[in-house]
Amino acid sequence: MSETIFGLHAVLALLNKQPERVTKLAMLSERHDQKIQALVDLAKQLNIKIELRSRTALDQLTHDANHQGVVAYCSPAKQYAEHDLPILLENLTSPAFLLILDGIQDPHNLGACLRSADAAGVNAVIAPKDKSVGLTPAVRKVASGAAETVPFIQVTNLARTLRFLKEKNIWLMGAAGEAEQTLYQADLKIPVGIIMGAEGSGMRRLTREHCDLLLNIPMQGSVSSLNVSVATGIFLFEAVRQRHT
Repeated sequence: MSETIFGLHAVLALLNKQPERVTKLAMLSERHDQKIQALVDLAKQLNIKIELRSRTALDQLTHDANHQGVVAYCSPAKQYAEHDLPILLENLTSPAFLLILDGIQDPHNLGACLRSADAAGVNAVIAPKDKSVGLTPAVRKVASGAAETVPFIQVTNLARTLRFLKEKNIWLMGAAGEAEQTLYQADLKIPVGIIMGAEGSGMRRLTREHCDLLLNIPMQGSVSSLNVSVATGIFLFEAVRQRHT
């Protein structure tokens, strides 16, 4: 069984980090710029077969997505499951740093969250299987390689997983616009799971009830809320700031 990953950054990250997964590349025949040439050179170094295709063929292959002229055929990435979470936590050498996404359905938002999680050094991203987008090709493209490096664990019962994390002394801190405390007042150096709610509706009631703290991002302008991926980046990098001071 094989899958496809498309987009310059996503394919380049795959070639750099997991070249053994790639069986061949399909590339736009009429594109010859420096970025695509760098990809060609790397593929040749790795002895990866390159097939030239028309734009129409690549459009059909990616269902008219923005493939940027390159598609990689590859073996599936490691799939993480609930039973991997205890092992992952046991092997940590620093306080746990988890991102929990409660029902993100937009592929672009999930991809952007994964990209921020990778940049911030998050140990794993946890999300429910139900009413939540998985690792689709569109998510992988937006993630620009982060989907290949950050463990993404979809769970069947998020509330049960949250209870497990609390038993492991991981503090659950949820983003909520009406919270009285800001994220800048919270200690994010401790073992923490940062919980972000779905687009528009926020965290579900049961998820909110499992939070140890609710935190807001102080807003100065007329806008009442931020896109979930933007808010995720702000939360994650406040934790990074605290952990590096």
